[in-house]
Amino acid sequence: MPLRYKILVTNDDGYEAKGLRNLVSALREINGVDVTVVAPANEKSACGHSLTLVRPLRFICVEDDFYKLDDGTPSDCVYLALHSMFEGEKPDLLVSGINRGSNMGEDITYSGTCAGAMEAVLHGVPAIAISQVMDFTNPDGDFSLACNTIKELVMKIKEGSFPLPHREFLNVNIPAELTVAPMKVTYAGYRCYANDAHLHRNPRGEEHYWLGLHPLEFKSRDVAHDMSDYEAIEAGFVSLTPIHLDMSAYKSINALEEWMK
Repeated sequence: MPLRYKILVTNDDGYEAKGLRNLVSALREINGVDVTVVAPANEKSACGHSLTLVRPLRFICVEDDFYKLDDGTPSDCVYLALHSMFEGEKPDLLVSGINRGSNMGEDITYSGTCAGAMEAVLHGVPAIAISQVMDFTNPDGDFSLACNTIKELVMKIKEGSFPLPHREFLNVNIPAELTVAPMKVTYAGYRCYANDAHLHRNPRGEEHYWLGLHPLEFKSRDVAHDMSDYEAIEAGFVSLTPIHLDMSAYKSINALEEWMK
């Protein structure tokens, strides 16, 4: 009997998120695939690559091969799933998403979706993070292109090999309001940030703040490759960006050594 291809799935929007449910359904349509889901019990957007070290965590079974981790982060979900559910036999692939909203440029450093993929590759498991650019005034969103894209990528990996080396993951962003789009290999763009926070007062007059959503504004980097993730999305492409976890600024090493003299 042929070996089954094992996929671990997580996200940062929580176990009830439509994007996660669509992703799981799409992956389970692939022949010879077993899908195990471990997702946060609550939304953990923009939690970054954080682990929970100050309190215990508990798996809660939602349905067959589908668990929520009580107040856990995406990194917690991957870390504990690999420790407790795949002892001695790692999954063949980790897929994190489908995130509601983009994860491009330096937003990757905030992203819980990308953090789930980071945690997987740290443990030697190939990983994909997938995010859907969307209009947040639409409460539902259309994940059909994202589902078709992830199925195509996973089948290509399953039938061949993962295209990236050790400690690199594939970051996928899907353009909004398209049902068909070609894929484009990109680099992570230069994200332009502002300081957006909204002050409110409760009935007792106490102040509190909501952090605002920044508009998607990017500029090009001076690199040899021709298109950033944001430029690809704007041009109607699915963006495929290889991301590595080595954040050393190699070009600055010599300059820093000179400065230290």
